[in-house]
Amino acid sequence: MKRLALIAAAALALPGLACAQSAGNTAKAAAPQAKANRIAVQPARSAAPAPAVAPVDLPPAGGEQMAAASMAYYGEYQCEFNQTLNVAMNPRHDGYLDVSFRNRTYTMKPVLSHTGAVRLEDVRGQMLIVQIATKSMMIDTKLGQRVVDGCMHEAQRVAAAKPRSGGGIGIEQAPDAPATTAAR
Repeated sequence: MKRLALIAAAALALPGLACAQSAGNTAKAAAPQAKANRIAVQPARSAAPAPAVAPVDLPPAGGEQMAAASMAYYGEYQCEFNQTLNVAMNPRHDGYLDVSFRNRTYTMKPVLSHTGAVRLEDVRGQMLIVQIATKSMMIDTKLGQRVVDGCMHEAQRVAAAKPRSGGGIGIEQAPDAPATTAAR
């Protein structure tokens, strides 16, 4: 409390000291004031622009990748907390997708998993989107946490509204994977 009182007293006394100084000392007193004014007038620094992302040399898509790309849902997804995700075909590379989220666009490689889920893997290794029949989610693989969850494309919304025929969660086995038997 004493410290606050001393600071307040010093702030009140400084303007009085500048007026009481002689004409010879006025230049010395004005120099710090001019420096303070110059600092106060300088505009605030703006954030540095985001570094330009260098293009990645992508290998041509194979048959499995093209099949997975055809199974992905294209268009807008409505996600939790009023967030949106948009999936579109990459205009320069066949078999790759562009995913837009929060003013960023990620180029992703579609991969069909053995469970029937479609994974969209960021070619830079940062993000991953998992699409199942009834919802999708985006995961930051470097941080190891979900970025957004509960994303639903219109086709997923329709699938979620249908009554379930079995006890599963909406993932079907890939058509080319061999069926396994439960008996051992």
